[in-house]
This record gives sequence, structure tokens and C-alpha cells, in this order.
Amino acid sequence: MIISIMGYMGSGKSHISKLLSQKINFQLFELDRCISEETGMEISEIFAQKGEIYFRKIEKKLLNHLIKQNTNAVLSLGGGTPAYYDNIDIINEFSESFFLSVSVKTLCERLWHERLHRPIISRINHEDLPEFVSKHLFERNPFYAKAKHIIFTEGKSQEDICNEIIRLLNLQNL
Repeated sequence: MIISIMGYMGSGKSHISKLLSQKINFQLFELDRCISEETGMEISEIFAQKGEIYFRKIEKKLLNHLIKQNTNAVLSLGGGTPAYYDNIDIINEFSESFFLSVSVKTLCERLWHERLHRPIISRINHEDLPEFVSKHLFERNPFYAKAKHIIFTEGKSQEDICNEIIRLLNLQNL
């Protein structure tokens, strides 16, 4: 079984994926990290030097490889991964997909403190961040909403979220 975790940047995909993979003893793949390893470049470098189209082609190639060639794995997707090409269809065909739904307010609180490590928002001022995040979510939510499972994360600990995923997949006995 492949478990795909999707959501906007700052939604907790990396933390939840890591904890979940440890709890159920599945291998962990972070798509962005795999892309960096494949290209020898950080994601921000790829965008700056090669452009988004190049990035999305590499992303699609590695998504297809990881999702079709592995078993018993948790796959943490990039925030935009489900919104390009037919990625959401591939994700749903070959994995149990989960969307981590987080409020704009919570996302902005998290992202503001991480902005220097996130090139896409590093130059956005505090007042404009909610509008930026809202616009992106408006564009991506139709793809996120196609996930097989939606986890509303407000007020839940990482442990609670992982336990909810385990319950939904009936994996308690692993």
C-alpha cells in the first residue's frame, strides 16, 4: 500500500508523513527531496535556473516512478503536485490519498515564521500573505478535494492526525 499525503505548504505534510511512516513501519519518500537528489539541486535552484516547467516534468516522472515501484510506503507530495498534469488521477489510482486541510489563518501563522526558507513567499509582506495563500488554495482546492480522504487538522496534534489516518485505513494491527 502507498499512502500519499497532500496539502498546501505549511500544512504539515513532512511532519505527518515522517511520524506516520514510523508508526506503521512504512518507507518514507518526500517527493521534493527525491527531486533534489535526482537533479543535484535544491528546489529553489531548480525554479530559478531551469524554471517551473522543467521542475513539473521531473516531479511527474518521479511521482510515477515512486508511486508505481514501491509498496508499503508513505509519500509526502509537494504542495502543487496534485494540480499538474494528471497527477491527481495517478495519485488516486495507485495510492490511498489524504489531504491535510488547514485554515488560511493557521497556514499564514506557520508560513510567516518559515518564509525565509520558502522562496515562493520570502518576499511577501505580512499583510499580503493571507491573500496570497487564499488565492493559491482557491486554485489548488479542486485538486486537493479529489483526495480519497480529507483530514481537517485544526486543533489536532500530529499524533491525532496519524491515528486518524491509521484508523481510516484500518492499519491498527500493523
